[in-house]
Amino acid sequence: MHSLPAVPNSLMWITDRPDVVFVRGNGSWLFDQAGKRYLDFMQGWAVNALGHSHPAIVTALTRQAGQLINSSPAYYNEPSLALAKILTDHSVFDRVFFANSGAEANEGAIKLARKWGQLHKNGAFEIITFDNGFHGRTLATMSASGKPGWDVKFAPQVAGFPKARLNDLGSVEALIGHNTVAIMLEPIQGEAGVIPATAEFLHGLRDLADRHRLLLIVDEVQTGIGRTGKLFGYEHAGIAPDIMTLGKGLGGGVPLAALLAREQCCCFVAGDQGSTFCGNPLTTAVGVAVLNEILAPGFLASVADNAAYMMTRLEALAVTYELGEVRGAGLLQALVLPDDRAPNLVARALHREPNGLLLNAPRSNVLRFMPALNVTVDEIDLMVAELEELLWD
Repeated sequence: MHSLPAVPNSLMWITDRPDVVFVRGNGSWLFDQAGKRYLDFMQGWAVNALGHSHPAIVTALTRQAGQLINSSPAYYNEPSLALAKILTDHSVFDRVFFANSGAEANEGAIKLARKWGQLHKNGAFEIITFDNGFHGRTLATMSASGKPGWDVKFAPQVAGFPKARLNDLGSVEALIGHNTVAIMLEPIQGEAGVIPATAEFLHGLRDLADRHRLLLIVDEVQTGIGRTGKLFGYEHAGIAPDIMTLGKGLGGGVPLAALLAREQCCCFVAGDQGSTFCGNPLTTAVGVAVLNEILAPGFLASVADNAAYMMTRLEALAVTYELGEVRGAGLLQALVLPDDRAPNLVARALHREPNGLLLNAPRSNVLRFMPALNVTVDEIDLMVAELEELLWD
C-alpha cells in the first residue's frame, strides 16, 4: 500500500508526491496553495521554455480558444500549417507530423523508420539505440530506451532495439547487420544524468549511416527548441539527421510534440499514422507563439550567455565543495556529486524557507538544472546561493 499525501486526492498513484499543491506560476516562480513561492529550475522537466504563464502563450491560448480549438486532423487548420512552416524553414527537414507527447513522436519515428525499411531495405526493422537512453513510456519507446531495469518491465518487450554505448562508435558498428534500418539517440542523454554525445561521435554516426544506408534519428524532445543555446541540439555538431523528434519545450507547457523528416524518408500512406488531437489549432497556435519568442533577435544568444554564466557559477561551487564535474549544453546542465545525496538535496530544497527551490535528481549522484530559457542572472545567482546553503548544512 502506497502512502497518499495529506491533501484529498483521487489521482492514481504513480509516484510519491510531496504535500504541495501548486496553484499559480509566473516566469521562474511557482506558488502553492498556502502562498509560498518556489524558484523553479525544473520547469516541468524542460517543458516551460518561456517559464510559467508567459504572456505570449496566454495570449495565443485565449485568442485561439475564441476562434477554433479542434477541427479534427482530417482537415487543415491555419496554426498547424504555420508551425510546420516555421519548423521546416529553420531546420534540415521537409515534413512535420504533430503529436501530443515526446513518446508519441518517438513512436512515430520508429514506425516511419520501419516502414522505410520495408520499402527500401528488404524489410529491415532494427533500430540501434543506446545504453541509458530514454525515449518515452510507451511499450516501443521503453524498449528503445536503455534505462536500467526497463528490459523487464511490462515484458515481453518490443524486439528490434539492440543497444550500443554512447560515444563508442565501434559498439555501434558492431551491431549493424542486414536487419538494421536506423540509429536513434538523444544528442544529450537527459535521464542518464545529462551526458552529451560528442560532435565527433555524431559525425561518425552520420558517416556510418551513409555508408550502410541507414536512417539517423535524433530524439530532441529535451534538447530541442533552444534548450542547448541553438534551436536544435544537432546543430552544434553540424550534421543533418534524417528524422528528428520534438516535445517538451515546443508547446511551452501545453501538450505538443512533433516528428520531422526529410522528404526521402516520408513514406507513410493513409492510415499508417494519426492521432485524434494531432496538430489541433489550440496547441499549435501556442507552438507558433513559443517559436516566435525563441527566434526573436538576441533570444538564443541570451540563452547561451546565461548558460555560460550558470555553468561558471556551478563549477565554482563544485571546486569549493569538492564536488564532481558540471556537464551539459545551454540551459540543460548537471552537477555531479561525490555521493548519493542528490534526492535528499532535492527534498530539502523544496522545503526551504521562505522560498522553496525546485531541482531534479535523474541519478542519485546527479542534480539536473532545466530553468526557463529566459531565466535571469539574478535568478541563477539565487539558485546557486540556495544550493550552496544546502551543501553547507
